[in-house]
Amino acid sequence: MLTATYPDTSLFIDGKWIPGPSSDPVLNPATGEEIGRVAHAGRAELDAALEAASRAFAKWSRVTAHERYKLLRKAGELLRERHEEIARIMTMEQGKPVAEARVETLAAADIIDWLAEEGRRQYGRLIPARAEGVQQIVHREPVGVVAAFTPWNFPINQAVRKCSAAIAAGCTIILKGPEETPASCAALVKCYEDAGIPAGVVNLVYGTPSEISEYLIPHPVIKKVTFTGSTPVGKKLAALAGEHMKRVTMELGGHAPAVVFEDADLDHAIKMLAGAKFRNAGQVCVSPTRFLVHENVYERFVDGFTEAVKQVKVGNGLDESVRMGPLANSRRVDAMEALTADALQKGASLRTGGGRIGNTGYFFQPTVLTEVPLSARIMNEEPFGPVVPISSFSSRDGLFDEANRLPWGLAAYAYTRSGQLADEFGRRVESGMVSINHHGLAFPETPFGGIKDSGFGSEGGIEAMDAYVNTKFVTQLNV
Repeated sequence: MLTATYPDTSLFIDGKWIPGPSSDPVLNPATGEEIGRVAHAGRAELDAALEAASRAFAKWSRVTAHERYKLLRKAGELLRERHEEIARIMTMEQGKPVAEARVETLAAADIIDWLAEEGRRQYGRLIPARAEGVQQIVHREPVGVVAAFTPWNFPINQAVRKCSAAIAAGCTIILKGPEETPASCAALVKCYEDAGIPAGVVNLVYGTPSEISEYLIPHPVIKKVTFTGSTPVGKKLAALAGEHMKRVTMELGGHAPAVVFEDADLDHAIKMLAGAKFRNAGQVCVSPTRFLVHENVYERFVDGFTEAVKQVKVGNGLDESVRMGPLANSRRVDAMEALTADALQKGASLRTGGGRIGNTGYFFQPTVLTEVPLSARIMNEEPFGPVVPISSFSSRDGLFDEANRLPWGLAAYAYTRSGQLADEFGRRVESGMVSINHHGLAFPETPFGGIKDSGFGSEGGIEAMDAYVNTKFVTQLNV
């Protein structure tokens, strides 16, 4: 098994790593034991971060896009050089298999590269005028200081999108990182620092989430708010930002339908869905959640999928042979037990799994439930864990009614050999992202975001920069 040394995590404000007035323990979810401490910011540290970010913005916003690009590309290279050590740290604090942590870290370097390039392409435009001698110009200017709030399930992946877009656009940022998984997020910020990005451009704080958000979001220095996390929290933060007319990007929860049509390649669907569902122990906002399988292939799919689930090896993520690590904390284990018990009480059948594993760490069995009624909580609440409810469908209209029933609209998946069905699915499902016959989401060059209660805005593709710039129109009569 791989080993790693876990560091204590400090605050990063105005180019310096500093302690906070207090700290909290960081637990290894595979053992439940304390492995380090994370500093918490108080009001004085937040004020220092605000002052540093405001002061740095005056200079950074005037740095050329090409210079910002070069520094970001250097940060990406540093992240690649350090990815093995960072991946082990991430596994220790978050639990995911180290192979997944490597992928996350290397993918973050690709995201930095993409956004660095996009920063060089924030073109304005010249609009033909209606009158002779008039010049009409559109400028795209950095919005200002950004407050960013990121989650524990992908401690680098979510932070890198927000920080790199802000930096590339010429903004400065105060990142409120995840207290449960702080060290890998801090390692990302260290790459920005070592690449030469000036003091005050990136600031990193931890602490009580509600206290930090309630102080930063209304503050006049903050011009934009970006959050990744649960829908209830996102709604509160968006409402607070709205009171002060702050621009927001919200990447919130989901409850993704995963549809297997009658003509699907079942072996392919089973392989892809089993891999996607138990990635990061199901703690993924775009995780396939409600499996909807055509009645004519339902039993064959259930049998094959259940057998695949039984082969998933669960254990400490530092073991290279493990395919699923622990859940992030004891609260997630309790939630999985409650959702499973509720479904069974309401008439669902348990095909495999269903309970916690051992008394050390936060492990839960990969679980398959069938004949789950719509009244069950798991059919109406985002499970965010390794529990799969599988239902059958017969009519196409009934399928789309169920796929669109819930208020979320982040991701949706389908398996079919029919081009007509694939096209219809892509058009009729209410979702910000749709993936058919594979799981092709979250690449740097593609949009990433939801609709309805799953949020607002996009954090990928050419759209990623839009929320970090103001559009200014200048019209001038030459006299």
